[in-house]
Parts: sequence; structure tokens; C-alpha cells
Amino acid sequence: MNILFFLTPKGMCSYLNDDDTMRQALERMEGAGFAALPILNKKGEYCGTLTEGDLLWAIKNLCGMDLRQTEDHHIMEIYRRRDNVPVSVTTTMQDLIARASEQNFVPVIDDKNAFIGIVTRRSIMRYCQQHLALEN
Repeated sequence: MNILFFLTPKGMCSYLNDDDTMRQALERMEGAGFAALPILNKKGEYCGTLTEGDLLWAIKNLCGMDLRQTEDHHIMEIYRRRDNVPVSVTTTMQDLIARASEQNFVPVIDDKNAFIGIVTRRSIMRYCQQHLALEN
């Protein structure tokens, strides 16, 4: 099976730009309802993952708990505890499942390193659930 079957395309994904401020990141996360979002640069390449936890620690450490200062800091200043590791479009299902077992979503990049979307752990689990139900 091809991993693109599980892909949520970039156009349907919420993501951050590497020049966004902390305030913009907070607003986009709140609006999207996600606890982590991929970060892309101007070329559309995947740069990492920003989580709510990363933002909370940055507000404490960079802004001194003053939310007004979140407009003065860009997200690339934030220490990120762990970036979600991307896979290529040619990744095997076994490798995709191994990666998804460690992170909520898996960024997918093409052969030019451009971000093309994500595969969520949920989409893999739903597929497995549907196919296991058919076997019973």
C-alpha cells in the first residue's frame, strides 16, 4: 500500500511559517485546535514541529510570562523539545507505522524536500480498525 493513501494534503493542513511570531503561533494553534503544528520555511520545506508545551516554556523563559511580548519573538527562537521526523513519499508502510507509533502526525516530503502534507496516527488506526472489522 502507498502511504499517499493516508495523506492529508498541505492545502488541508494547518501549519506555521518559520517567520511567524509566538502570538501568531498561539492564535493558529487555538484556531486549528491542535496541540502541535508543522513549521515550514518560505520554500515550503519542513523545518520542525512546534507544540503547546514548547510555546508555554517559551512564554515563561523568553517573555517573562508577559503575553504582550509574544509579538516580539519569532517561533524559530523557541527551543523545541522534539521535532516530528518527516518521511518521503516513497517510505514503506512499515516505516510509516513505526514513525507514527512515536509521534501524533508524520510530515511527508517529496524528493525536493518540499512539505506535501501529513499522515496522522488516527488515519492509520482507522484504516486498521476498518480492515480488522472486515476480517471478523
